[in-house]
Amino acid sequence: MINRAVDEYTSTEKKPFEIREVIEEYLRFWKWFVLGAVLALVLAVGYLKLKQPVYKAVASVILEDEETKAPGGDASGFVDLGMLGGLGTSSIENELGLIRSKRLMTNAVKALDLNIGYFEPKGFGAKELYTDAPYRLRLVRLDEVALQKTMLAEQNVLEIQKVDENTVTIEQAESDYKATHKLGDIIEMGFADFVVESNVVLDTLATEDLDVDMNVEVQFYLVDQVASAQRGQLEVALMDENSTMIELNIEGNVRQKSEDILDQLIFEYNQEAIEDKNLIARNTAFFIDERLSIINSELDSVETGKEKFKTSNMLTNIEAESSIIIQNVSDYNIKQQEVSTELEMTNAMIEHVGSNKLNLLPANMGMAESGMVQLVDEYNQLVLERNRLLKGATETNPLVVNLGNQLQEIKENISESLRRRRSNLLITKDNLSRQAGILGSQISEVPSQEREFRGIERQQNIKEALYLFLLQKREENSLSLAAKAPKAKIVDKAYSLNTPVSPNKKVVLGIGLLGGLFVPFLIITANKLLNNKINTRDELKDVAKGTTVVGEIPHVLAAESTVVSVNERSVLSESFSILRANLNYVMPDKGASGKGSCIYVTSSAQGEGKTFTVINLALILAESGKRVVMVGGDLRNPQLHRHENKPVSTEGLSTYLASSNAELSSYLENSSLNKNLKVLPSGPVPPNPIQLLGKDKMGEMLEELKSTYDYVIVDTAPAMILADTFLISKYADLTLYLIRAGQTEKKVLEFALEAKADGKLKNMAFLLNDVKIADATYGSKYGYMYGNEKAKK
Repeated sequence: MINRAVDEYTSTEKKPFEIREVIEEYLRFWKWFVLGAVLALVLAVGYLKLKQPVYKAVASVILEDEETKAPGGDASGFVDLGMLGGLGTSSIENELGLIRSKRLMTNAVKALDLNIGYFEPKGFGAKELYTDAPYRLRLVRLDEVALQKTMLAEQNVLEIQKVDENTVTIEQAESDYKATHKLGDIIEMGFADFVVESNVVLDTLATEDLDVDMNVEVQFYLVDQVASAQRGQLEVALMDENSTMIELNIEGNVRQKSEDILDQLIFEYNQEAIEDKNLIARNTAFFIDERLSIINSELDSVETGKEKFKTSNMLTNIEAESSIIIQNVSDYNIKQQEVSTELEMTNAMIEHVGSNKLNLLPANMGMAESGMVQLVDEYNQLVLERNRLLKGATETNPLVVNLGNQLQEIKENISESLRRRRSNLLITKDNLSRQAGILGSQISEVPSQEREFRGIERQQNIKEALYLFLLQKREENSLSLAAKAPKAKIVDKAYSLNTPVSPNKKVVLGIGLLGGLFVPFLIITANKLLNNKINTRDELKDVAKGTTVVGEIPHVLAAESTVVSVNERSVLSESFSILRANLNYVMPDKGASGKGSCIYVTSSAQGEGKTFTVINLALILAESGKRVVMVGGDLRNPQLHRHENKPVSTEGLSTYLASSNAELSSYLENSSLNKNLKVLPSGPVPPNPIQLLGKDKMGEMLEELKSTYDYVIVDTAPAMILADTFLISKYADLTLYLIRAGQTEKKVLEFALEAKADGKLKNMAFLLNDVKIADATYGSKYGYMYGNEKAKK
């Protein structure tokens, strides 16, 4: 029955991919991962210790909206005049761009003297002191061109050393300049003139943490260079789309410096806005004063012309006089209408009364005279009475005749009165027409006078309104010039966050840990990808193309024995025991011949463990009670004698093949390693090994040995560099082709496979030698450990 170990070694099927095996393959190098992680964490901690923390300073302001301000400020005078409309309503984006501008940052750098840096020279990496430096430099002159040349020569660094309270020594880097100066003296350095002063603020605030006697390293920079660097750290953003509040933040190693930069930047922005407003206000005042002078002279001319016009036309108030005339004309028109109406009614009554009929007369016809009204009423009463009498009498009735006579008399009186009234109305009508004509002539003269007067008065009103408007704007402009309100209202003055933004300890340690794990992973993976050597049985199987891999021989440490022993349950012994078991399934069946088996052990090149394998395989077979003989078939490089602690034999295979009548048994030697083991050494190196091995005697010798011994194991020459093995391959029952892990290249296997395919190596099987325990197969690992534990029990 074939056990699992045999299946493991003799199977030629490729195992499916398993992620667990991939992980285990990397876990074999767990020590490297641990070492990499520890080293990376140490480097990360060192980086955190040496790296200066970077803090973020934040400030927020509200930009005043020009459209919501009351008129009168800045250019509002021009806006009300219809000039410069929309100039004060610049967009928020333009304002943000102005705050980010290089010009404002340059002004801030100059105001804070940031182009001069103060550092503490001791320690790894210079620490910026900023306001904590014991000395300050006050620039008198700075030559940017000379400074740039000095920076290229790296001579822009000065070290100030204290001599006494009023004296310092200044030493220039990369030059021979070193001199002693008094505090307050002007020092000329070529690229700059400056004065060294004691930091008064530091002297008053000195504490144990501040060393006022320390040396100071002073570095000079170009203003544009510092401004560009600070602009790169500055961020300006609108906090909300529906508001004008913006946030400014900047990152730096010194909290106070970052805060000062933001505060100064806001100040420069407000100062520039105020200067712009003042410039507009001054221009506005000049314009208003100039216009007032012109309008004042024009107004004097208009008023003089108005006075002359009134005098020549004898007018006091043309509007009042015109109103009286118009009112009179209106009254006369009304009277003319009334007279005409009465005249028409009078004519109608005369016509009606002139008829012979005694009919009723119309009453309430607008007659103004009371006598006429009474006559008409009396007449109508008599007509009504006569009409009643006629209903019961005739016209000849005396009463009717009497009433008729009365009516005729009254009718004549009414006619006479009507005629007199008509005459009076005609006279009145003529008088009214005459008066209306006089008023009409007066009215016709008024429009031309009024038109001319109104033109003069209109000019006067326009000039007066414009004069008063300009006076008002001049006062408002004066108030605007006096009141310097900032454009950016500070909401939060610059402050620094307590926690540094970098380096982030968690991120640095995390990256360090991952990097410490990734680097070994990368190296191991790269080594796997670039390695062209056979290291494991799986790699060998992938290249073997179906050729049996009969076993694995583990790596033997220097302190361990290189020879297997029956009394020792070592990894080496277990591996050869497994090999011995597997040979039963790859050796050809001998049937009833009773002869032993001939096993060749060869390799591609020297040093791959052929002799080591031959000796241990022979020992493990001999320990099982089998009769075994080892044959030194490598006539060019004999090695079997080394494990017997003997020199190269003077008699052996080479002398046997060269002789004609020697007995084979006389050349066999007993092995000191096992009583069941015999050795046929290689003998002295012959001049013609290929001719000796090519003799038929070689085959006859192997057949004779097979008839006597159970196993004949031949240590042959390397097959890739010598033809010796190919020459005698036909006598082998099994050829073990040795592959040394970590040494034999994959392309070498192509040679062995071609030799097998061409029949040059008979019944070839691969044997993997010098395998590290970590690279051993699943079954080998557990089998070896099991054997060791059992032995310990």
